[in-house]
Amino acid sequence: MTEPANAKTPSDTAPPHARDFLAEAGWGSAKIEALAGDASFRRYFRIDRDGESAMLMDAPPPNEDPRPFLTAAHYLLDHGFRAPKVLAEDAAKGLVLLEDFGHRRMRDHLDDAPDDETPIYRDAVSVLAQLHRTPAGPFRPYDLNEYLREAKLFTEWFCVAHGLAVDDTGYEAAWREVLAPLIETQGAGVTVLRDYHAENIMLLDDDDGFEAFGQGLLDFQDALVGHPAYDLVSLLQDARRDVDPALESAMLDHYLAHVDDADTFLADYARLGAQRNAKIVGIFVRLSRRDGKDRYLDLIPRVWKAMERDLAHPALGPIARWMDANIPGELRAARGQTGA
Repeated sequence: MTEPANAKTPSDTAPPHARDFLAEAGWGSAKIEALAGDASFRRYFRIDRDGESAMLMDAPPPNEDPRPFLTAAHYLLDHGFRAPKVLAEDAAKGLVLLEDFGHRRMRDHLDDAPDDETPIYRDAVSVLAQLHRTPAGPFRPYDLNEYLREAKLFTEWFCVAHGLAVDDTGYEAAWREVLAPLIETQGAGVTVLRDYHAENIMLLDDDDGFEAFGQGLLDFQDALVGHPAYDLVSLLQDARRDVDPALESAMLDHYLAHVDDADTFLADYARLGAQRNAKIVGIFVRLSRRDGKDRYLDLIPRVWKAMERDLAHPALGPIARWMDANIPGELRAARGQTGA
């Protein structure tokens, strides 16, 4: 999960130059409908041309750059994964016209049809297994410095918001100790989409030669080359949706059929679970204090609950001891009022 500095709520109006871009792409007469934004400067619009629809991404420079998205989209499409097809692009102006995946978002579908949870999650895990058997994409490495930078968002935002005088040096040292074995097992790495969860997976009914289990992928512009456990954590320890621990365990078992050393993988899964969840707690507090988006504070207890399960793994001993020494127990499951 990433976002720009000082993100503001965008306008519902497409930029003036979008009309010329759409006209050049053959969509000049289309109707433009604004969609709900995310935590960045990117904006999305549904384009309708006589009943045919597409999606317009507005990623305006200098705050956004659509080229990482385009690189990742072309990589995924070239390897048989269901990223949206790119219909037209003008990276210099921050405009991209994309295939419209429709309205069947995984989260929304499961809210209405919870009995479908196991097969849909199983397919989502299978997509990851397939991705991890594919040569990694042309992305920068998810290295130790990046893991540490993200983990420090916890102390920089959550701890500061609560006025905690914590041991920053000990925090980094603990993470270095915990992550050192993971860096070894990560090796050359696999493509990591980084925001692979139920709000970024679309359920599709198509038969056009793709082998991605009918699931469309969104929000992959921050892809890196890293550890295969990361996107599993993102999916199965979802910050925005409850995933029952029994379902998490069953889906891990499904993935472990593709793994040689299950114990080592599960240790790495716990390491990345704690790392990602610490990062997300920091980001959610940042969204509240910096951007006025207090609704994210309500998600923190779910993230803490998952992180506590990760911290119980022996591989997380140094971080668990740091948390015990530095973070009061009442804050480890609280909504996290920040005075914002």
